[in-house]
Amino acid sequence: MSCPDFARKMPETVIDPVRQSVVSRGMRIAQVAPLFERVPPHQYGGTERVVSYLTEELVARGHAVTLFASGDSITRARLVAGWERSLRLHGASVDPVAIHLAMLTRIYERAKDFDVIHCHTDYLTLPFTRGIGVPTVLTLHGRLDLREVHPLYRSFPNVSYVSISTAQREPVDGLKWAATVHHGMPRNLYRVDERPQRTHLLFLGRISAEKAPDAAIRVAVSAGVPIRIAAKVDRADRKYFEDTVRPLLDHPLVEFLGEVDDGRKSELLGEALALLFPVDWPEPFGMVVIESLACGTPVIARRRGSVPELLAHGRTGFVCETEEEMVAAVRRLPEIDRRACRAEFERRFSVEAMADAYLRVYERARSAARDGIRLAPPAHAVPVLQS
Repeated sequence: MSCPDFARKMPETVIDPVRQSVVSRGMRIAQVAPLFERVPPHQYGGTERVVSYLTEELVARGHAVTLFASGDSITRARLVAGWERSLRLHGASVDPVAIHLAMLTRIYERAKDFDVIHCHTDYLTLPFTRGIGVPTVLTLHGRLDLREVHPLYRSFPNVSYVSISTAQREPVDGLKWAATVHHGMPRNLYRVDERPQRTHLLFLGRISAEKAPDAAIRVAVSAGVPIRIAAKVDRADRKYFEDTVRPLLDHPLVEFLGEVDDGRKSELLGEALALLFPVDWPEPFGMVVIESLACGTPVIARRRGSVPELLAHGRTGFVCETEEEMVAAVRRLPEIDRRACRAEFERRFSVEAMADAYLRVYERARSAARDGIRLAPPAHAVPVLQS
């Protein structure tokens, strides 16, 4: 689905009376999504979900958005297919790097059709960004603690880099950031379930060692509380699932549901006592955390990556270090007001707040491009990695 192509419409600049900042109306914006899942994803897929929320909000505000995504995507923007359907449906039969590079080649060949190109395709974007006269905003959605990517990002100071949490930035030195923009969601997507009785905990997302569903199961069993596991199992994580998780699923307190869609996700979150989020890696942004808060459901999480940034300890959940602390937090759940969880979502993680922040980034990038400003490279030399 797509709306008419308004790519030639000239932008109009106005002053927002609330924020007293310059905001552009009718901007010509390219949104470039990864091709692994459709936009929005049918089931699991955090990046593509955020791209969808942002795209639809920008269209609703009158901007001319062209969404480059898989051909099975659903949007009110003008859809240009980077591939006929989401790559996950193809298995291992296609080369995802080649397909993404071909899409980016086509986008940057027509760069002058846009006021800003907003990519969500990580470092594959970078070689296309130089010398085109149109600013690129690049949101980095993944982990940045893998140091081999640092010199690559630092080599392209012309790009407006956006982090999705302050914690995500910590491993990288010498990179000039345009902003940190937390993910946001439509306010009406999830609702607070007012039922008086809740009896189970929930693990929601993906079965993988870094997400630690085995820890979630141990916490629930130790607390004597039933737990539901709603998660997909990728091929790469099948051995971990078989060796570590499957043996734990035979416990009578554990129910494995597999991967669920958005409707079922909302029900599960609303029905849960709490979401268990025992991640054991530097999580750049836990999308499921704000989905849980939108349902009024508190979160018990391990102190990793963005977790302390997203949760207010003792008010919207509990930030823990050990499984023992998480068990103790389960017993403290009656202290949490579910209305406070929803209020935190409304205040910090709405799609409106996310779109406002990105529009400010776009306007700064456009102004710099119009004025011929090139971001200064880092003052220190770029290190050469040793093998």
